[in-house]
Amino acid sequence: QGQLVESGGGSVEAGGSLRLSCAASGYTVGKLAWFRQAPGKEREEVAVIWFGGSTPHYADSVKGRFTISQDNAKNTLHLQMNSLKPEDTANYYCAADPQGTGCFTRPACYDYWGQGTQVTVSS
Repeated sequence: QGQLVESGGGSVEAGGSLRLSCAASGYTVGKLAWFRQAPGKEREEVAVIWFGGSTPHYADSVKGRFTISQDNAKNTLHLQMNSLKPEDTANYYCAADPQGTGCFTRPACYDYWGQGTQVTVSS
């Protein structure tokens, strides 16, 4: 399979914005997703996008603030994060499920992961 390499993390004040990218070479079918994991917490879904064009899915905690997208060549995944809150602080991971399994909100639904990029939001 391909590679998943995240970039774009950093530190920002509450209310600010960041744009994460994930170079997702070699993935052309199934679905891609963003997850995040804060210290002492379980990894949780942020957003999912399907190669087949279905409507993206967002966790309730980020709905209306975050937008997941792919570029035209569909080899880069993005996560635009606006109105950031301190509770958004976490390590953000992109994940791929080329098999296109029916589940999509649990980490176990994905076989391939990037190394993560840290997002820190200060109050």
